[in-house]
Amino acid sequence: MIEWAKWTAIVMLGSSATAAVQQDPLAPLPIPVAMTVVRATTGFDSYKVQLANRARREGVREATLAANFPGLSLNSRVIGLDRAQPGAINNPNAYPPFAPYRREHVSASLIARGQARYAANAARLASIERRFGVEASVLMAIYGHETSYGSITGNFDLLPALATLAYEGRRRALFEGEFIAALKLIDRGTPRYRLKGSWAGATGYPQFMPSAVLRLATDGDGDGFANIWGSEMDGLASIAAYLREAGWQPNVHWGIPVRVPATLNRAALASRVVAPRCPPVYKRHSQWRSLREWRALGVAPNARTSGIGEDEQLSLIEPDGPSNTAYLLSTNYRAILDYNCSNFYALSVGLLADAIVRR
Repeated sequence: MIEWAKWTAIVMLGSSATAAVQQDPLAPLPIPVAMTVVRATTGFDSYKVQLANRARREGVREATLAANFPGLSLNSRVIGLDRAQPGAINNPNAYPPFAPYRREHVSASLIARGQARYAANAARLASIERRFGVEASVLMAIYGHETSYGSITGNFDLLPALATLAYEGRRRALFEGEFIAALKLIDRGTPRYRLKGSWAGATGYPQFMPSAVLRLATDGDGDGFANIWGSEMDGLASIAAYLREAGWQPNVHWGIPVRVPATLNRAALASRVVAPRCPPVYKRHSQWRSLREWRALGVAPNARTSGIGEDEQLSLIEPDGPSNTAYLLSTNYRAILDYNCSNFYALSVGLLADAIVRR
């Protein structure tokens, strides 16, 4: 069996390397000295050669490959968790109620801890809000929702987790790209031990995928470094950078709770647009109407509407069905959906944000 390092050299050097190995399998080849022996006894070993070759083509340093590929192995737990993900809803018109999810994710504990952090960091949060135009309470709510304010960030080793998901093949293009982005983070100077996170590859206080870390990690505490694993302010500023990139509009609130009259003609307001991303999520949203138009239809806000003007375009969602609290949603709600494409997630983030600042 040809050694892993020699095999990667064959991939890099082509037929001349192959001929050299055939003539003398023990002869040295121009390969990284730091590479250790890994025997290609499985399909995953063969896949690692392909993955390393792509990483080289995309500019990952050879020293980084040498340090991280030899011990790279499949993580069977990651495969099990990925395959256990819920599938499509059998009845697309039947949805679970939002209320139980809200109780768990807009809990008294999350509200109280968010309020304490918000008060303790008010000046720096205000600076981040001015810099990015994103409501600081929403940043804090995402931080609380994603990691319980930094207490749960995941302990999966990202490189084998991402390589496993790529090898599994269901979303190979996505996870190969994220794996290579993680290698580029190492090239950029991120310590290897930092690359821990969820089984699906999210890492740090914002729970970014590696490509988002490369693109959006931001210095929020003013020390000159963007450390989303050790600095809360860097994590919050990075979330702000993400939402701004996703289209967040300054001075527009995410949405407001409303009462919907029983007489509302919902069929006439149903959206006929098929969203290119997460269509079941957007299917639950109505057509756009201004707040003034919604009022004329009898849809009455349950709270003050600061941050939403009368001409602001809003869509309606009734997450618990008719006769329960509904919500009018601005374009900024859709920026939250870009962070995690789930109505329950985005609603709970908005409501937690409002509770943190007692809107």
